[in-house]
Amino acid sequence: MGFNCGIVGLPNVGKSTLFNALTATQAAEASNYPFCTIEPNVGRVAVPHSRLYEIHRITKSPKAIAAQIEFVDIAGLVRGASKGEGLGNQFLGHIREVDAIAHVLRCFEGGDVSHVEDTVDPIRDAETVETELMIADLESLERRAEAAAKRVTGGDKEAKALLQVMEPALAALRAGRPARTAEIPEGREDEFRQLQLLTAKPVMYIANVDEASAATGNAHSDRLKEKAKAEGAQCVVISAAIEAEIAQLTDPDEKRAFLESLGLEEAGLDRIKRAGYALLGLITFFTTGPKETRAWTIPAGTKAPEAAGVIHTDFQRGFIKAETVSYEDFIACGGEQGARDAGKMRQEGKDYVVQDGDVILVRFNV
Repeated sequence: MGFNCGIVGLPNVGKSTLFNALTATQAAEASNYPFCTIEPNVGRVAVPHSRLYEIHRITKSPKAIAAQIEFVDIAGLVRGASKGEGLGNQFLGHIREVDAIAHVLRCFEGGDVSHVEDTVDPIRDAETVETELMIADLESLERRAEAAAKRVTGGDKEAKALLQVMEPALAALRAGRPARTAEIPEGREDEFRQLQLLTAKPVMYIANVDEASAATGNAHSDRLKEKAKAEGAQCVVISAAIEAEIAQLTDPDEKRAFLESLGLEEAGLDRIKRAGYALLGLITFFTTGPKETRAWTIPAGTKAPEAAGVIHTDFQRGFIKAETVSYEDFIACGGEQGARDAGKMRQEGKDYVVQDGDVILVRFNV
């Protein structure tokens, strides 16, 4: 089951530097000129889960396997992208394929890297990208709505139902608001998602600050945090330059000492990974046994048989029950047997909605 988050922004804001650090590779060419990333680079990264390692510590299984999330480094966007300027068509095509957007914004002055707009203003930059996406959405949706309206006059009931989902999104876009702010009729959320609107995707802002501001942020990142709060979005403050240095350190003690010297409790990349996970509405459940302890990724609201299917399709097809214990009870009872002895292990059926942190043993028969 794949989930991906597209890293977007104007040219020269630190996207590729961040992507390289995030994936601990040099897969994306980071250079001081626009469009250095032409094809989207893709990297899968482990989501940090302290719970996974606590379960692993108790069970002493041979290995622990973290859940993963996919990040896609997408070519920089410029004004006029919705009209095909720069690499606009490729940008819009690639961003349409991701599940969520991580919007990198330059929040540092000076340096050797030139800003495409000559001045630093993360709010303006965010609005530039959002405007281009809204224009592309509006043009696309107006064409589709016009075609649907013609079908409605011919008595097409499906087209009428589709228009009911399109019209709130059109109203929002015409008012200069992203499609995700539209009031979609209750129960029609899946149809709305199928429209694949660029501005319907959830957004996380990443404030790329100078090294001296990595721990505290600065005036630019503070403004960006206010914008995110007003929108109900997430904002993570990082220094891409520092993250690139951290990514080169393989010794955990050396990495910890380096972070402490900068006044940081953890790498910004770990915050980004967790924020991306939350942005996509994902939760984690765990399995543990004699071979491995593993974290699994599912959307919130997933029922037990579908969660079992993430492990193996046979588990879903022959699902009988899920023996389940919460993470907290698993740890407090010292593992599976202790949880059973304490009466904390539950027998859950096909209608059970898996909760974040559940430790599950699937019973199945095929």
